Amino acid sequence: MITVRPGSHVHRLLQLLTTAGEIPASALMLLGNERVLSALAHKLESAQDIRFGKGGQACRAKLIQMSGKKGNRTIRLYKKGLPVLDGLHPGLLGWYLAEWGGHKFTGDPFHIERNHRVAEVLALCMAAGVEVRPYTLPALQKSSISLVVPDSPCFYIARDLKRVGGNETNKTAYTRTTGALFYPGGAYAAYNTRGAVMKWSGLGEVKARGDLLELARMNAGVNEISSALLFGQKPETALDTILESDKSRRPELRFDRIYPQIHFVPLDGNGARLLRMLVTPDWKEKLLGALFEQGQRSYDRGAMEYDAIVEGRVILSHLDGDIARLIRFRDALAYQAGPPTDVICFPWQAKSLKAYLGGRAGLRELEPGAVESALGI
Repeated sequence: MITVRPGSHVHRLLQLLTTAGEIPASALMLLGNERVLSALAHKLESAQDIRFGKGGQACRAKLIQMSGKKGNRTIRLYKKGLPVLDGLHPGLLGWYLAEWGGHKFTGDPFHIERNHRVAEVLALCMAAGVEVRPYTLPALQKSSISLVVPDSPCFYIARDLKRVGGNETNKTAYTRTTGALFYPGGAYAAYNTRGAVMKWSGLGEVKARGDLLELARMNAGVNEISSALLFGQKPETALDTILESDKSRRPELRFDRIYPQIHFVPLDGNGARLLRMLVTPDWKEKLLGALFEQGQRSYDRGAMEYDAIVEGRVILSHLDGDIARLIRFRDALAYQAGPPTDVICFPWQAKSLKAYLGGRAGLRELEPGAVESALGI
């Protein structure tokens, strides 16, 4: 007997599958213990007795099916098991069938890759406590200025953003965004490189950013979209994605020109902890206030980007994973001589930072728990 309780592995897996449509087998590790989730997924490939909650009526059903070659497998709900969805959320079956065309999926690699890219972002958002289920979120609109978006972190998938305003959003058809993450006081555009350098369509992304800004103003009271989240397996791939975007020879279309702040979020447990930090209200001021005394801070003054000067050393905090700022920082170090510099980072960031900075700056590592405590997480 498998009991589906809120917060359980099976509950999170079903929520992700209904929202994303299909997920890569590699995304199971983002929902919890990979060994446990893999065993659960294989178990659900055969008929099981299922009940929702302790007193729920039990039924027997096969819930999921896997397909594809090893290393690139996709997981979907099993069509004959779909009636159990209303036990997960009232009316969910009808929503799911309308959203996914009656449970019809293509085998086209492009569409599968797109769904997988979105699914990984959704899984990490779920791990960070961000609401991602479209059927529980209020619909965005363009008819009036109103605080529609909840006052807690929530993620709107790109396909839902494109639907707002009908044909007006056709201009965003070629955007690479997976969606938008709103939190109290701000919003991020979200991208996912997965394990490869992301192809960049600068003009399409400029238009998409403009459309997202309009939605943020009218639904969340957010008047600026200058930050993006770049999910991926390796920071080196994320850095290459930014540099690759410079090949258009139009500087204004480069990734870090469209979004001056780009936070790299790894697709693992460290990424979930970082994401929790980045959706904390007023996180940046709280973080810098905890790290430095007021008289040490730069407050964005100076010819190069840095956060403080402590005992004669220039300090940059990379705890937020802002790789666009890191690029500008390294470029400044390469072109001008100055005082000794240090970069504050988490232990999991240290290896890639050491390789990227090449000895131009020292590293000061902070444990995530200390930072989370300072931010009240």
